[in-house]
Amino acid sequence: MDYLPMFARLEGRPVLLVGGGEVALRKARLLLAAGARLTLVSPEIDPEFTAFTGRFTHLVERFTPAHLTGQILVVAATDDLEVNALVYQSANQRGLFVNVVDDPKRSSFIFPSIIDRSPLMVAISSGGKAPVLVRLLRERLESLLPRHLGGLTELSGRVRDKAKRVLSSISDRRRFWERAFASNTLAGLIEKQDWQSAERWLNDGLDQAKSEVGEVVLVGAGPGDPGLLTLKALQQIQQAEVVLYDQLVSAEILDLVRRDATLVSVGKKAGAHSVPQEETNRLLVEHARAGNRVVRLKGGDPFMFGRGGEELEVLAAEGIPFSVVPGITAAAGATAYAGIPLTHRDHAQSAVFITGHCQSDGKEPDWQQLATTNQTLVVYMGLMRSEHIQQQLVSHGRRSTTPIAIIERGTTARQRVLTGTLAELAVLAQQAVSPSLIVIGEVVALRERLAWFGEKSGEKSGEQQRDNPDLDGCDLKLVQLA
Repeated sequence: MDYLPMFARLEGRPVLLVGGGEVALRKARLLLAAGARLTLVSPEIDPEFTAFTGRFTHLVERFTPAHLTGQILVVAATDDLEVNALVYQSANQRGLFVNVVDDPKRSSFIFPSIIDRSPLMVAISSGGKAPVLVRLLRERLESLLPRHLGGLTELSGRVRDKAKRVLSSISDRRRFWERAFASNTLAGLIEKQDWQSAERWLNDGLDQAKSEVGEVVLVGAGPGDPGLLTLKALQQIQQAEVVLYDQLVSAEILDLVRRDATLVSVGKKAGAHSVPQEETNRLLVEHARAGNRVVRLKGGDPFMFGRGGEELEVLAAEGIPFSVVPGITAAAGATAYAGIPLTHRDHAQSAVFITGHCQSDGKEPDWQQLATTNQTLVVYMGLMRSEHIQQQLVSHGRRSTTPIAIIERGTTARQRVLTGTLAELAVLAQQAVSPSLIVIGEVVALRERLAWFGEKSGEKSGEQQRDNPDLDGCDLKLVQLA
């Protein structure tokens, strides 16, 4: 770090400000807002300083090193480079922290950009290297941080000692406060400035906290690119105490989980050891019963061939609260990054999603329906059965010249797309890495004009395709979007 971020208590403490112009006025506002006992040294001052009459001492003089006596902090805000240099050198000789405005090389401390939700404060700094970037970040954070956060902070300070007495465990206290701060009810009371009701709500929550069961949030991690996480998904994984994740959730997304959370891999992957679904269900119940905020993180969307519904049925039967945050499916994400629209007025009026796992009971899907023209067929987990899929579609009327694409590692930096015709599907599948997404239909031909991400050719460029590999058994499932 170029600078150590600190928050200084200046209430009633002596601070020297050298300069009396517009820049000095801005610094004076900050220092006085922090309660500093301010002395201003300048032959002349901006007329707007009259707004602070009686709150600072004005010495109508030029700066000399003697003015530093008794001060704990010094700010030079003049347009005279020689004066600023003298302030810096003199303060350094006395071991005082000094700031020369807009001159980081002559500053032992700098003023960050501040978002004020007192007593909650957020400070941002680039060390003077990118002030415009800092301003943009500040504007964005200002829009994200509600005004009631200051009141919420003040209120939590009044209840904090009781929380320590009632909840002896640090994790229990953390869980209580996280739930309180996320509560719309509490936020509404504070926004109405109903402090009495808000404090009662917190105290009632403390009385119930010891007996509370945890909760589970089923979160879709999307197809691989961390930028495709929804804002709500990001919030949930950063609040989680326990995360049960698929093997194919990307490392970049797992890096977004907070550092003290417990990570448990429960995913399934073709050809690799898998955690049985029953064990995953048991772990979800166990961690939630222990009072944890649990996130079940699944690639793609948890309700698209992800067995999310089955897991929620178990939680419902056990009386454990749950919620769902949908994710972008591999079919939507990977095809978009490959430049292949799922539907198109001239080429496909519907899209059908299937999984290509074999069937243990020998039943076959309606291949006649799947072979329909003017329809996009997307096959999840279809590499191992690509030859069977190819044969069935052709024998039921789909032209062997129908364009096809195999998208592996979709939406990631190393995405690879293999293209050809339906007659070549089995051969191309042998060159692909599992799991991949197979797209069959006339829309694939549009890739030549619409490809925008990575390479148009089949050359490698991506990390493993992410989606829901939680597909036990050998059933071929079907979803249709018309």
